[in-house]
Amino acid sequence: MAADEQGSGRQQRRLLAVLLAVSLWLPALAAELSTPAGLKDEVGFWRRVFTETSSTQSLVHDDRFLGIVYEVVQHPGSDSPTKRRRAEKSARDRYRSILNKLASGKRDGLSETEARVLSLWPDDVSNAELRSAASRLRTQQGLSDRFRAGLARSGRWRDYIARALDDAGVPAQLVALPHVESSFNPAAYSHVGASGLWQFTRGTGRRFMRIDHVIDERRDPHTSSDAAAQLLRYNYELLQSWPLAITAYNHGVAGMRRAKRNTGSDDIETIIREYRGRSFGFASRNFFVAFLAASEVDRNPDKYFGRVALDAPRAELVIKLPNYTPVGALAEAFAVPQDTLREFNPALLAPVWSGSKYVPRNFLLRVPVPGGSASETAMLARIPASQRFTEQTPDLFHTVQRGDSLSVIAARYRTSVAELVAINNLRSRHRIRAGQTLRLPITDGAVPVSLAGSEVYRVRPGDSLGLIAKRAGLKTSELLAMNNIVDANRIYVGQRLRLTAAVENRAPAPVAVAVAQAARVVEPPAAEPEPEPVVVAAGTSAEPSQADEDDAALLLDPADYLVAAGGNIEVQAAETLGHYADWLGIRTQRLRDLNGYSFRQPVVIGRRIKLDFSEVSAKEFTARRVAYHRALQEAFFVRYRVADTAVHRFRRGESLWVLTRRYEVPVWLLRQYNPDLDLDRVRPGSSIVFPTIVPADGTARRASSLADAS
Repeated sequence: MAADEQGSGRQQRRLLAVLLAVSLWLPALAAELSTPAGLKDEVGFWRRVFTETSSTQSLVHDDRFLGIVYEVVQHPGSDSPTKRRRAEKSARDRYRSILNKLASGKRDGLSETEARVLSLWPDDVSNAELRSAASRLRTQQGLSDRFRAGLARSGRWRDYIARALDDAGVPAQLVALPHVESSFNPAAYSHVGASGLWQFTRGTGRRFMRIDHVIDERRDPHTSSDAAAQLLRYNYELLQSWPLAITAYNHGVAGMRRAKRNTGSDDIETIIREYRGRSFGFASRNFFVAFLAASEVDRNPDKYFGRVALDAPRAELVIKLPNYTPVGALAEAFAVPQDTLREFNPALLAPVWSGSKYVPRNFLLRVPVPGGSASETAMLARIPASQRFTEQTPDLFHTVQRGDSLSVIAARYRTSVAELVAINNLRSRHRIRAGQTLRLPITDGAVPVSLAGSEVYRVRPGDSLGLIAKRAGLKTSELLAMNNIVDANRIYVGQRLRLTAAVENRAPAPVAVAVAQAARVVEPPAAEPEPEPVVVAAGTSAEPSQADEDDAALLLDPADYLVAAGGNIEVQAAETLGHYADWLGIRTQRLRDLNGYSFRQPVVIGRRIKLDFSEVSAKEFTARRVAYHRALQEAFFVRYRVADTAVHRFRRGESLWVLTRRYEVPVWLLRQYNPDLDLDRVRPGSSIVFPTIVPADGTARRASSLADAS
């Protein structure tokens, strides 16, 4: 009995420890996100845009002091976009001339318009301020008609969104954020490639959703809402401020961490007024105030629009498919027209509807609730055995999409960048274009991709010399001799191996021929529903530079990749002295000498290290460094996504590096969820957040697959 009581006590203590750890990770529901007193003019401006100004009107305004609106420009409904832009430019030019005249000191004999413009400013406004205002003129299209339509559409999903936010510990007010992003239009698509209700870019969306040439879950309002809740929670945990977490949805976590550091404040008004980050432009600066305005209107629609009838949620049945299945077979078995299936399942892309791809296994298919009492099991039983497949149709070609890179494509198809470059005769591994068709290495089950004809191969995780030699049609001894390798067991990821010297007179190794239908077509733009433009310039996609100041930083990566004034950097995960030497164009020994490192002494994550920029500028070094991390992370998130998080209370005697293997999380990703934790000196009792990683395609993952991918 005593033993049972002790065991029960241990279980209770463990449960309490888990609850405490979870409480440290899940933020308590925030209090009302109210409007800061100093930002009332900004919120009022966006409320005017959302409720008083239609899409046939534009406001000419100061882009810093939004309370100053010079004119409402009227556009006939028949005006083309070009005519609208001309009318807006003409208005800006007119007010620029007036402001410059006032800036010259003219105060007497003013025209009615000039006097009105002057009256918008304080009585003691200086000539310098007016001259500056002449350079800050901006026009904002009205959105009241679109906002009203978005309110009606929101009824279909707002209950689901509210539950997703609540489950993630995100303030309920965030249910209004899609007003700012897409007007609750799941078909919205921006000019920088952001898509769906929440306007995820491909790079950000891949962390939480499946996005490839068969499925794009950004287009699914339910899945993308779950992902948005995860992203907002992640932002909050790193920034500990909801205004900053919301702004980071547009500007990125790294950008907001830098804004806090540069201003010495986490007050959103201070950051909006004082922060001058290069990419912290109008969209990022106004994202939070636009959200506050949208939230106010969303909660009081009758006040601004009168009675608005909200769309009712659809009655849907969600069926998890156990096999790869043609969409036609599903439509016939479930007695649902394909057009209806397409309407209910916007995440399925054109290759599925054209028949060149099956609906994937484990896909959550949404169908109208059937009449009668048919169960999910009974409905699945109607699918003929001949229409159930264990594998997807193979890919022979890939059409490059916006946001693709060779590393992303290589990871998706389990090949290498070197192979793609060789098989497509590409001049550069860095230059591909949207719409370009790439031939893919043909595989047959477990038969490895042939390297015959390739001149150079870059070693990937999981490779061995024997495997590479087999794929190249070589003997291992030939590969060793060709590359002056002494120890066949010592190769490293990223190492370049020559393959050509011994294959010049050899017949190429046979390549298995795929007989299944080739999926040449990924979703072409013409097959898309006509997209509605992104709602406001404060939306995530309206500003091409969503990321941080170095033009190529990663939105959800809080790491600092920039070079400090003294020519030193902070060591990040997955970096070595060899990487730095390569990016700097110098010998590794030079870095050892500069930093007093002995031979084989590793760099330590989080510590700072001095660099030598005698051969390469700091800007070029940063670009190469960021490109490396971008490729590493893109390739990982093509294969895996973050499904959830777990909090681990570090105990005495544990090893963080062993824990990364247990949780199957790459160190660089672990650090993104714990950016302020010294990974080399973790104290017992510390709470460590581990992202829960699952395969992007929903299939089971093999042991050590994550380690291979990282």
